[in-house]
Amino acid sequence: MWGDKRYHTWNYHLRERFGAKVFKVMLDAGFTCPNRDGKVAIGGCTFCSARGSGDFAGARRDDLKKQFHDVAERMHTKWPEAKYIGYFQAYTNTYAPVEELRECYETILEEDVVGLAIATRPDCLPDDVVEYLAEMNQRTYLWVELGLQTVHESTAELINRAHDFETYVEAVEKLRKHNIRVCSHIILGLPGETEEMMMETAKAVANLPVQGIKIHLLHLLKKTPLVKLWEQGGLEFLDQETYTRLVVDILEILPPEMIIHRLTGDGPPELLIGPMWSRRKWEVLNGIERELRQRNAWQGRLWKRD
Repeated sequence: MWGDKRYHTWNYHLRERFGAKVFKVMLDAGFTCPNRDGKVAIGGCTFCSARGSGDFAGARRDDLKKQFHDVAERMHTKWPEAKYIGYFQAYTNTYAPVEELRECYETILEEDVVGLAIATRPDCLPDDVVEYLAEMNQRTYLWVELGLQTVHESTAELINRAHDFETYVEAVEKLRKHNIRVCSHIILGLPGETEEMMMETAKAVANLPVQGIKIHLLHLLKKTPLVKLWEQGGLEFLDQETYTRLVVDILEILPPEMIIHRLTGDGPPELLIGPMWSRRKWEVLNGIERELRQRNAWQGRLWKRD
């Protein structure tokens, strides 16, 4: 087991590696996305907020150094001995010329950080960017986070993801060729998906050469394109009991070495339409742990590579 947990938590991994509490300092570097600016689509993913899933990141109007210090100082009051990872979270953080990326990343590497995490799309990893990431991976602790969300092309089209699963697999292979750590994002509760479909996505991730996973609950946020589908009756929220059961089902089939970066999330209260139970984050996490104990289950219990 992993400390007092039945799954390989991000916190456990970081404490084992760095010997201290480690926080992500969430940043908005001012990028956009190719499915927002018209390169591959317009409007963005239908679930994505106006801030490009960076609602808790630093203020876009501020330069990166100010963002970093503002966010880090808030965390420092609770964990004065903590260490930090610079997290380029908002929008697509490799969607720019490599010279511009270098300026952003190196600015944060000059701060007191143990590494970087970079959230991006699998169709935004040209060779020169991957080569730079590979070079950076040699001198700092680096993660690249890729938004998969689902393996089902019908759902991907519905949510305007604007890339296919094959593109995702190719991106993972490009990054792993250079031993760059990859974290896959998946979403439970996407419109029209059955529990079987959600498990198929999780099984696909379990068989990919990725080192981490974020399991998200679909949140419906105000002013996102998904609201229209919900108003038309095309979206039903998962209830907490179903979500808890699905998360435990997924943990059981994931390889035990895979690091669980996230098991749930919470949208900004002022934007959240539903499900409202998701605001009780610790209740959700405690429910997942209770389900694991009641089943006598743990991460990897049913793991087998297809």
